[in-house]
Amino acid sequence: MMTSMSEPRIDLHGHAGRCFLAGLPARHQLIATMGPAAVADAVRAAQAAGMTAVNLSAVADFAVLRPDPAQGLRAHRDFRPGEAYADYRRQLTGIRQAAAEAGAEVATSAAGLERAARDGRTVVLLGCEGGDFLDGDLGRLEEARTDGVTVLTLVHYRVNELGDVQTEAPVHGGLSRLGRDAVAECNRLGIVIDCAHASFDTTMAVLEASSQPVIISHGQLGHDGADANHPRLMTSGHAAAVAARGGLIGAWPCGFTSSSFDDFGSEILRLTEAAGPDRVAIGTDLDGNYRPVLTSYPQLADLARLLEERGLPTADVERILGGNALDLLTRVL
Repeated sequence: MMTSMSEPRIDLHGHAGRCFLAGLPARHQLIATMGPAAVADAVRAAQAAGMTAVNLSAVADFAVLRPDPAQGLRAHRDFRPGEAYADYRRQLTGIRQAAAEAGAEVATSAAGLERAARDGRTVVLLGCEGGDFLDGDLGRLEEARTDGVTVLTLVHYRVNELGDVQTEAPVHGGLSRLGRDAVAECNRLGIVIDCAHASFDTTMAVLEASSQPVIISHGQLGHDGADANHPRLMTSGHAAAVAARGGLIGAWPCGFTSSSFDDFGSEILRLTEAAGPDRVAIGTDLDGNYRPVLTSYPQLADLARLLEERGLPTADVERILGGNALDLLTRVL
């Protein structure tokens, strides 16, 4: 159990402990390449750092992704029948087992999150990056909610049946008809919709279709300079549209916009200007990020000091590091 704290600390998106490897056999080639999953240790580290909630996200298109020099990652082949669902189940089971090993509750309700914030405990939020595991069957959303999934990133690097992604040419013209139905079902079930990786047109269609606020769990604004035109970056209008509907942007400590920890502080300030301090949160993408400038939860204390030194009021800093996320999560869940 962690020490009780006055303000919540929440990570909207991460893969701490390389949780996408959870459940793979010890002799799997990815274990040889990347090392074994260490999810329980990562959860214990979050507890020690005083985190209130950390999202551990499965990667639904993981089995078909390969590195790409231009886009970062791309799907290099189609799924085999049943493969996406089976790999999602493998990851979800492994993450749940690791959370239990670390003695952390999987929070599935507003009450569970509020208890964690009140009692100074760390809970795990189960997420899935990409709706590929659905295979067109929206009944699997109810199954996922029953299994504890509370955050769904609709699309990832593979263009699935739900909508278009930032890093590939459009296929659906934004959100597909099935994607609209998935949004409605997530609203009904109390699943937070995440538009990270979704194209601008997809995101705008989600905002139109959703009765609940949505998040971009890990995103950052583009600007002049190196990597400025990378498709994973957003315009200020993209971020502001999500904010205007009560959503959140999780500031993303990635190498596309930040070369240093200080740079990340500057990027957060840019987000607060575009979206407002009440609409910014933190999405570390921990252990799954590109050239990360934040690699551990203890650094959030350093981030708080940095933002205050840059002139951000303490109340705004506390909202960004957890208060805003707690408000949205408890509303939707």
